[in-house]
Amino acid sequence: MFTRVNSMGIFGIDAYSVGIEVDSSGGFPGFDIVGLPDAAVKESRDRVRAAIKNSGFALPKGKITVNLAPADIKKEGSLYDLPLVIALLSVSGQIDADLSDSAFIGEISLDGNVRRVNGILSMTIIAAKSGIKNFYLPKENVREASVVNGINVYPVESVKALVEHLMDKVPIAPQKAPEIKPQKQNFYGDFSEVKGQYAAKKALEIAAAGGHNVLMIGPPGSGKSMLAKRLPSILPDMSFEEAIETTKIHSVAGFLSEDESLITHRPFRSPHHTVSAVALTGGGVIPKPGEISLASGGVLFLDELPEFSRSVIEALRAPLEDGKVTVSRAAGRVTYPCNFTLVAAMNPCPCGYYGHPHKECTCTQTAVTKYLDRISGPMLDRLDIHVEVPPVEFNELTAVANEETSESIRKRVEAARKIQQQRYKGTGISCNARLTPSMLDKYCVMTDAAKKTLEIAFSRLGLSARGYDRILKLARTIADLEAADMIDTKHITAAVSMRNLDRKYWSNR
Repeated sequence: MFTRVNSMGIFGIDAYSVGIEVDSSGGFPGFDIVGLPDAAVKESRDRVRAAIKNSGFALPKGKITVNLAPADIKKEGSLYDLPLVIALLSVSGQIDADLSDSAFIGEISLDGNVRRVNGILSMTIIAAKSGIKNFYLPKENVREASVVNGINVYPVESVKALVEHLMDKVPIAPQKAPEIKPQKQNFYGDFSEVKGQYAAKKALEIAAAGGHNVLMIGPPGSGKSMLAKRLPSILPDMSFEEAIETTKIHSVAGFLSEDESLITHRPFRSPHHTVSAVALTGGGVIPKPGEISLASGGVLFLDELPEFSRSVIEALRAPLEDGKVTVSRAAGRVTYPCNFTLVAAMNPCPCGYYGHPHKECTCTQTAVTKYLDRISGPMLDRLDIHVEVPPVEFNELTAVANEETSESIRKRVEAARKIQQQRYKGTGISCNARLTPSMLDKYCVMTDAAKKTLEIAFSRLGLSARGYDRILKLARTIADLEAADMIDTKHITAAVSMRNLDRKYWSNR
């Protein structure tokens, strides 16, 4: 006897169709699984045996051969338990139903209950595109899958309940699509809670408006971390496409909670400086998304940037340029999106008080130079905005003046982003920071005076070609915040002033 049950697999954040093919024949009893299964898939034999028995059914007699097609792709995880049980019960005649337009996913416990798995959203999308009408999956994953249109999603609690449904005894109601509401962005506080630091606040507003990367330099306690953690509160709402992509990444990584159907808030990731390059960019024997992909659509905050290893910092260079990271392993090659805004913070020296107006720095000049040189020139060049965060004075801390709220700043950011969306409609570009060099002449039109100002800055500051591009994109964002069609001299001057701290701290380069 032979049967085939539809299932899904996941590699990277992309899903693909998997056919669970089962052949049951006479002869010496055996249970073999082929089709490049990993250890977790091979172990499913024992889980399936126990689950079938404890659910009141019987395992087919004789030799059982299971093939996971296509056989040239490595299969991993426990997600094939449920389709394997259904295939075995179908090939033995214990289930008599048309399963050709149905797919099954889920891990099974020894008592026959169904447990959640990762990557459900990606698999549901592919299932719908493949013509699958009914998708049976763990109850804990059903909210996540129900956001996909054109497919019936059924929450499964146990093998017995599923069989009774398939045999039209006790039907399971399909999950209704949830109402998607934007989640609150402000998980880390409001900008109104930050006293002073007006230059840094303005820099972060520009960064949010154009998707630019930021480097903040200042002594301990000046508010760098406080400012960075409030950046998500002024970012615009995610589009549905951004929310789907972000949810897919978090689903594959196993970070999506049971009550979440779609991530609609901008992620904020802040890895410790001991993070490895693989944990940051993604990888492993079977590649998994790293911190830069988990931050996609949101903010990646690297506090104490020079304390990160040189290899970790340098690993960011290509993703910052491309908006994606490709991980190659023996098991295959996957590409993860990583369209994040990088916010980095650092002290000006090991003790933190180099150039402090009131405290004396205890570091030697050699120690200061060595500390700053942990940030390479190419990496520094990829940070659009360099802003100094000085210590807050007593009169600023005790002032009773009302600070501007995140909501009011966010309105200006959203207005600037709306201008960019209209300008780049149909180009695949979401914000000014993503402009390609070939698009600069078309979209970053300068007045003659602005062009002359940029020419002088390029010559005097010894800017690289990348530095020129970054200043132009930054000036475009500053102009958008003022709703100006053309880039003027004041926009270029402001953009140049936000990229000159490397001359103060890295003047020896």
